[in-house]
Amino acid sequence: MEAAFLGLVFVLAVFLGFELINKVPSTLHTPLMSGSNAISGITLIGALAAAGGGEPQVAKILGTAAVILASINVVGGYLVTDRMLAMFKRKDGDKK
Repeated sequence: MEAAFLGLVFVLAVFLGFELINKVPSTLHTPLMSGSNAISGITLIGALAAAGGGEPQVAKILGTAAVILASINVVGGYLVTDRMLAMFKRKDGDKK
């Protein structure tokens, strides 16, 4: 019963996420990416807690892998957001 419920929640989350992302206008992608980077930062904190805990060796290995992947996600997300914001800056020679 519990596995069926979790499967249903996962399917609904995938469907809802797909629908929401497709309906977001282009002008809102940068703020949404910044928000998702903040959520990835929270994931990174959880991964650090899992990697540093006094849990079994498997949990430490998975926690370390999670730290690496979450760090890549956070850094890459901020680099992409910075690049997107740079597209909206005026160049020095442009007039108002």
